[in-house]
Amino acid sequence: MVEANQLRQWGRNVIDIERSALDNLYQYVDSEEFASACQLIMACTGKVIVMGMGKSGHIGNKISATLASTGTPAFFVHPGEASHGDLGVLSENDVILAISNSGEAGEILTLMPVIKRMGLPVIAVTGKPNSTMAKHAVVHLCIEVPEEACPLGLAPTSSTTATLVMGDALAVALLQARGFTKDDFALSHPGGSLGRKLLLKVSDVMHQGNELPCVQQHISVTDALYEITKKGLGMTAVVDKQGLLVGIFTDGDLRRVIDAQVNLRDTSIEDVMSKGCVTVSDNILAAEALKVMDEKDINGLIVINQEQQPIGALNMLDMVKAGVI
Repeated sequence: MVEANQLRQWGRNVIDIERSALDNLYQYVDSEEFASACQLIMACTGKVIVMGMGKSGHIGNKISATLASTGTPAFFVHPGEASHGDLGVLSENDVILAISNSGEAGEILTLMPVIKRMGLPVIAVTGKPNSTMAKHAVVHLCIEVPEEACPLGLAPTSSTTATLVMGDALAVALLQARGFTKDDFALSHPGGSLGRKLLLKVSDVMHQGNELPCVQQHISVTDALYEITKKGLGMTAVVDKQGLLVGIFTDGDLRRVIDAQVNLRDTSIEDVMSKGCVTVSDNILAAEALKVMDEKDINGLIVINQEQQPIGALNMLDMVKAGVI
């Protein structure tokens, strides 16, 4: 049985070696080649086609996904499948991002004549500046590392980490160069929690029409309770004869009324409602409405239009269901 301290030490060694590899990567990001690669991709009117075999392929998949989600159209194409028909995805306006630590991946080199014939520029990402792939490339991004974290020097470890970070450096530099915003990011992530927070507006979440709890200010507390129970939001908007919002009555208000032993049948809702209630408009983000509820320590909101008429209502449970929380 190997001692726990020894296992931890081996783990720390890996982190130290890979940290050193990333420190070594600065010189390659600071090079003219990195800026040239960014400019080449920025000028691309097609797609970035990412290729890589084995571990480089797994890293390439992640790089292509990061590029695509940050404003740079990209696809991963498996080199082994490409020579059997997948090269059909290539168009004359594309850029090739070819990844291989050795720079000698046979499956990628086999495709070079076709890529050259199509006139597509190649950005090679390798650990060998004098490799065949590097020589075929218009731009070479070096990811050479002092050593692999694998003590046998066989399993790609430091080199794959350096490749991944180089890909992130490319993607983020391009993101900033394009002026890519949170709204842009949300449009490519509509199914994620971040996308929901950045895309969903109050109008997408609120209860409206027949679902909106709303009563006239002259009715009794008992009648207002019927509306609250029917609509199931734990509150109701209170309006005047012109339909303008004058207050809100909530479950919390009801508890205070009961504690005060108020006659629910004979007391009008305007006498016990909360005036000057917190409201929002329907065109703000649901996440902003959630922030208002958190800051005011309330569980629900009335949504009003410019004329101060209630047009919707929402509570904390609606936020949960919508995935905003």
